[in-house]
Amino acid sequence: MKKVVLAYSGGLDTSVILKWLTNKGYEVIAFVADVGQKEDFTAVRKKALATGAKKVYIKDLREEFVTEYIFPAIKANAIYEGRYLLGTSLARPLIAKHQMKIAKKEKAEYVSHGATGKGNDQVRFELSYFAIDPKIKIISPWKNKDFLAEFKGRDDMIRYAEKYGIPVKAQAGKPYSEDDNLFHISHEAGILEDPAKEAEEDVYSRTTSWEKAPDKAERIMIEFKDGIPVKVASLDTKVVKTGPLELFMYLNELGQRHGIGRMDMVENRFVGIKSRGVYETPGGTILHIAHKDIEGIAMDREVMRLRDMLSAKISELIYNGFWFSPEMDFLMAAIDKSQEIIDGKVWMKLYKGNAYVTARESPSSLYDEKLSSMHIEGGFNQMDSEGFIKINAIRLMAHNAIMKRKGKDWAE
Repeated sequence: MKKVVLAYSGGLDTSVILKWLTNKGYEVIAFVADVGQKEDFTAVRKKALATGAKKVYIKDLREEFVTEYIFPAIKANAIYEGRYLLGTSLARPLIAKHQMKIAKKEKAEYVSHGATGKGNDQVRFELSYFAIDPKIKIISPWKNKDFLAEFKGRDDMIRYAEKYGIPVKAQAGKPYSEDDNLFHISHEAGILEDPAKEAEEDVYSRTTSWEKAPDKAERIMIEFKDGIPVKVASLDTKVVKTGPLELFMYLNELGQRHGIGRMDMVENRFVGIKSRGVYETPGGTILHIAHKDIEGIAMDREVMRLRDMLSAKISELIYNGFWFSPEMDFLMAAIDKSQEIIDGKVWMKLYKGNAYVTARESPSSLYDEKLSSMHIEGGFNQMDSEGFIKINAIRLMAHNAIMKRKGKDWAE
């Protein structure tokens, strides 16, 4: 029998795929990645074995997810199309990496996943597989002719599950698709496919509604070292967290309580399709805002301009599945260099969906109070500004002369 390592979640799709693969004569090894989703992993293991898996691997990847994927993305200010913090995109290469490790250990010739042929995840998984081992063979059921002939939609999958005694969770209460991990939860498809329809409150599960959030702001401090958060402290409750995982989980808790991190958008998938996604990224949103603020005081202006150009490209690479690529290595090396002096503390207020920065300090501060003050002369000769302005006006005056020759005048 040919071995295949299946990225398994325990849901309807991957459970049906597991049984379908075994019925096709494959020896299936199920791999379950714990990236912080709310799941009963004991029940998932039992379900996989009962459905036909020969072995089940369950790996706790939460710490690695935070330190090697979430924090680097925060350092890079990675945010796709100016809004999406890339929660699903960041988890996929991590899952693929460990899936490939198991394939190597088990000497499996194939790997498989449950991503559809319309979405982004198929690309993220498969590009990662090939980057790690170009010789790997991939079984992608939703792009397989036999599978598509058997399963026209969800109803066919439910009937197949019933035929083989695969437990199916009731879906009536959540007629849409979700992806849950430590960084975020996404909601899409189903009732959310109409972009003109407002997502009802019961869609949201990771954040409190703004109406029900506390009426009193909570004050916190986040400390950074080389662009990485190393400490979070609540000034009100005196809770302090320093370990990467516990720190991030605490920020999630704070963000959830105050309704921070909701995003409803229509985005551009890599395959060329627009899709509507509703996201909740509580801790990540707080960190993103705090990190950008500490950069404001500690990062050189021209470095920041260049870094912003890189951030847009890095976000695109992550979204499109190129985490394991030479261009990603190159760009992240530049990001690491830009973060060498991004140290300091940021103070914030969390209140009804907002993470508002109130103060900051840095040992690498480029801010000079005397230079920027409107009340004292400091070390800046204001008369120098006259020549500065005239030099910058040279090209404007030249353009004005050309426009007048063409009969156009900005003053008219």
